[in-house]
Amino acid sequence: MNIRINTDKTGIAKSDIEALRPETGKALDRLWSGNEPMTGWVQLPTGACHEGLEYILNLADAVKNEAELFVVLGIGGSYLGAKAAIEALPKYERGIPVKFLGNNLCTDYFWETIEEIKKKKTILCVISKSGNTMEVRTAFEIVKPLLVDRYGSEEEAAKRIIAITDAEKGSLREEANEKGYTSMSIPADIGGRYSVLTPAGLLPMAVSGIDVRALLSGAAEMAGSPEWDTDLTDYAICRYLLQQRGKEVEFIELCHSRLAYLGEWIKQLYGESEGKEGSGLLPTTLTFSTDLHSMGQYLQQGRQIFMETMLVVDEPSIQLTIPAGPQEGKTIAELSEAMVKGVIEAHRAEGIPIVEIHMDRLDAAEYGQLLYYLETSCAITAMLSGVNPFDQPGVESYKAEMHKLLD
Repeated sequence: MNIRINTDKTGIAKSDIEALRPETGKALDRLWSGNEPMTGWVQLPTGACHEGLEYILNLADAVKNEAELFVVLGIGGSYLGAKAAIEALPKYERGIPVKFLGNNLCTDYFWETIEEIKKKKTILCVISKSGNTMEVRTAFEIVKPLLVDRYGSEEEAAKRIIAITDAEKGSLREEANEKGYTSMSIPADIGGRYSVLTPAGLLPMAVSGIDVRALLSGAAEMAGSPEWDTDLTDYAICRYLLQQRGKEVEFIELCHSRLAYLGEWIKQLYGESEGKEGSGLLPTTLTFSTDLHSMGQYLQQGRQIFMETMLVVDEPSIQLTIPAGPQEGKTIAELSEAMVKGVIEAHRAEGIPIVEIHMDRLDAAEYGQLLYYLETSCAITAMLSGVNPFDQPGVESYKAEMHKLLD
């Protein structure tokens, strides 16, 4: 295991953590039982996702040979996991640029992407379980005609469209079957925010050049780790206990610039899973050291309604030595390490609870471990809080009001 958890600076006694281990054990049993709805992601890394991996890799190779640009149409879990990984991870083989559309309603962003599609050989990948998500459907209806114009017919355009959707139902599944799109399915028992290790996440990653085989191996290693019986649940327990003790916000502090978009994925994962029935920590993310120069003052002396979770990559991929000036001879990594330790000591002196999550290096295998760890920790925290981690009834309210206005 390369993911390590330190809860010594949370202010929570070890005895309080130990007292909750039986409850976290029950939560893990529920997750692994196969009886809980929408828990198909739990055993995914240990078998199911490997079964379709060769197909995904072969399809990714075909995309890279045919296209100059891969445009993913998706929102929420249909794009966040893939985009975060593409920004975070090194590419081990040749890939092509992956662009995301359908994740907002910004006219300028649409227009910029349309102009790029007009200039480059493009393959579309539309990701939606239902096919009716407004942003995704809108993007698809705007972009499809561009392929028809470029390639001369709907039949030729259809050869350059990939649909990732429900296996049996929904408007996108019907269209994929009717038009003959290349298609893959998101398992019915996996929700969007837990779908990063399904084709929705793996295909765009593979097209970009990420070593998805190593990523899945890392996730499988985390899933099967015996340390779930000891200290891997400590993060979930501390999050739950700190919420019970009055903390309302979790600052997730990403101490590596390439992890910035991982924070967006975490916000959906935590927010949709835990923010129910008046419960849940408000997840927000910071990138260090950048955001210390805007939020450092608040962290040090602002309202103490928050906990901190620091995600640290201990080993840099390269060493860069400073040639002159006050820090001459030191490496950037040494400065970063001093920054992390300085923040911890300064905030600890103010009594701020801090959880440290360390990974050795930022590569595909450890990133896979991290993804699975965060998914499981989130689910356990929600279960301890007595809420269902896998539904999102509140999301439908704004959609209903929006459709009233549009109608």
